[in-house]
Amino acid sequence: MSAQISLIHHHTDLIDDIADPRHSQPADIADLLVAYLEQMGVEYVFGVPGGAIEPLYNAIARSSRRGGIRHVLARHEAGAAFMADGYARETGKIGVCCSTSGPGATNLITGVACAYDNNIPMLVITGQPALPAFGKYPLQESSCTGINTLGMFRHCTLYNSLVSHPKQLETKLVTALQRAIRAPRGPSHLTVPVDVFRSPCSRGTPSYNLEQLLAPSSMVDDDAITELRDMLAEAQNVVLLIGGGCGEAIGSILQFAALKGTPLVTTPDGKGLVNPRHPLFRGVFGFGGHETADAALRDKSVDLILAIGANMGEWNSGGWSDSLLNERLVHIDESEENLSRTPMARLHVRGRILSVFSRLVEHLHHQQKTDNFEYARQRASREHKVDQHDPHQLLSAPEKYQSDATPLKPQRLMRELGQLFPPTTRFLADTGNSVSWAVHYLHPGIDRRVGERRLGGGGRKITPGLRRTDGGWLRVTMNFAAMGWAIGGAIGTAIANRRQPVVCITGDGSMLMNGQEISVAVAERLAVVFIVLNDQSLGMVRHGQRLAGAEQIGCDLPPSDFAALARALGADAYTIRSPQDLANLNIAAICARKGPTLLDVLIDPDEEPPMNVRMRVLTNTL
Repeated sequence: MSAQISLIHHHTDLIDDIADPRHSQPADIADLLVAYLEQMGVEYVFGVPGGAIEPLYNAIARSSRRGGIRHVLARHEAGAAFMADGYARETGKIGVCCSTSGPGATNLITGVACAYDNNIPMLVITGQPALPAFGKYPLQESSCTGINTLGMFRHCTLYNSLVSHPKQLETKLVTALQRAIRAPRGPSHLTVPVDVFRSPCSRGTPSYNLEQLLAPSSMVDDDAITELRDMLAEAQNVVLLIGGGCGEAIGSILQFAALKGTPLVTTPDGKGLVNPRHPLFRGVFGFGGHETADAALRDKSVDLILAIGANMGEWNSGGWSDSLLNERLVHIDESEENLSRTPMARLHVRGRILSVFSRLVEHLHHQQKTDNFEYARQRASREHKVDQHDPHQLLSAPEKYQSDATPLKPQRLMRELGQLFPPTTRFLADTGNSVSWAVHYLHPGIDRRVGERRLGGGGRKITPGLRRTDGGWLRVTMNFAAMGWAIGGAIGTAIANRRQPVVCITGDGSMLMNGQEISVAVAERLAVVFIVLNDQSLGMVRHGQRLAGAEQIGCDLPPSDFAALARALGADAYTIRSPQDLANLNIAAICARKGPTLLDVLIDPDEEPPMNVRMRVLTNTL
């Protein structure tokens, strides 16, 4: 049965499950919670079990027997949160992770905090000891009278509550889900005592239809759109900055750019939403970005900079650069929190980005019907540029992009990854040098028919009421930037969509932190390719210390054979020392394999990554 089980089917199957003498058990509150997740079309829950959350696992097991939700066992709870993050980005559904009380809950926090700072919709469920045991020091107590995990989650969630009575569950669950998917999106946390989870449920079906309650709002500020239309009509030169929050609206945004002939610049987390060979693409602005993008924004002839779906953190604002944050800025977002970071903007346009650009495109079409000559002129100008743009022109040190040197130049590695893997590949770049190399140098093998976004979701159906939040072909984490995020994120992505290749680009430091999650990819038979940039150091720390003239301390790692480690966990693995080693790989076979593959790539440790934005912030007083 499909994961999107209707209420009627759920009710019938639940009765059948209870009637089966092999596993006869009355429905409880945990079953009701799972029924809501089934109603939303959630297919997987990521976590690590324990005594305090056992009733939820029992309910998941019953759902799984009906063809419903499956549990994916992470090796560490932070990995479970990273997997839920990857799943949410790929599907547009809410990611769900869970843990037992005490250390299980505290282990989740890093992954949850990462989702919070990156606006990833997530439901986090933790267990608690039974209510009568509060204050008596039960095993792994994390209630208000013990190690208060509810208090800890308060700082990295949008909604955070203890379900202290069975009748609270539905109200608090619906509130948690609404907060998770409304802008600004992020995690919601519910912690449930084990005796509340076990409480009998008087009805086997949810009281509420979440499809209606969670339907996205299309509200926009009409006055602001009218003002923006007037500004666009007067402007001679406009540049678009596309942020990571544009996933749902990218089609309309690119249509607007094509109609206006407007240059495109992206933030690091927005790069994956745009074909790098698009004739209007001018590169990435911010961390790991391109000089061409900064030049496009600094151009004195530019009247307006439309920043769309960008949260204006350090990495995607160029370290709060005045080339972006100035009086020419128009900030378009549905998150009031994001808009609050641009008080210098000429205009704030509040509302659902898809709705805003649908109206702008409609207005442009109407205008062009009344001005055929101007429309023909703009169209001819755009078509003249189609074959002139080469993304390689954006790069720093292009000679290293072609280098045959050994050890392998990381620039050359990015070139090879882009050419070796199919255009539908999802790339996830981890925190550290991995993201800086990927943002600047990774340009996948994209269908040269410019304008077709062949790198998106592949037409996957999204549950009504939920929105796609992915980063397109390249997915990165900004702001909180936890090491190892991409390892778990790649697994969650591959579980959500087994049809497309998934490549995790990570560092040796991140692999030593979270590499055990490869075992999950083995168990789930996922064709994830893990690329380890092995430079025997915490590369960003090492280069940052050197560039800042600081002491070189705490950054060196001992030689590690990650290929041997991967084989020990059950994966295939290869050690890569040269471009020829990459060329010798059978990528088609690797992508078709029912299991993960690791490439231990020995890169040149002396190559300085493009991290000028980070260094400017670290070495200057703001």
